[in-house]
Amino acid sequence: QVQLVESGGGLVQPGGSLRLSCVASRSIFSTHAMGWFRQAPGKQRELVAGLTTGGGTNYAEAVKGRFTISRDNAKNTLYLQMNSLELEDTAIYYCAGRALRAFSDNPPDFGATYWGQGTQVTVSS
Repeated sequence: QVQLVESGGGLVQPGGSLRLSCVASRSIFSTHAMGWFRQAPGKQRELVAGLTTGGGTNYAEAVKGRFTISRDNAKNTLYLQMNSLELEDTAIYYCAGRALRAFSDNPPDFGATYWGQGTQVTVSS
């Protein structure tokens, strides 16, 4: 079993930045696709950014050019750098991993093997 623990959420004004972190309890990045997902009140969970075992990335259209996913293998940590935050980015952000393959397109679980507990991001003036 693997635990994923997110941190870094908070309250930020529009145009501000936050960096989310997700620490895995053991090394899984070489065998698991990793991703950041979010769920806003009353909405379905959605993929924000994905990172393959080979380092390939993909982003939701709404965050392209503003968010960057990355990882530090030595620290077993996944990051999401969020810049130019907008009101619509307000949501609970979850870290997830899927063993041996990319995430599916099917919410709410997208085929994930592991989920973190989530961290709240609130963008408000």
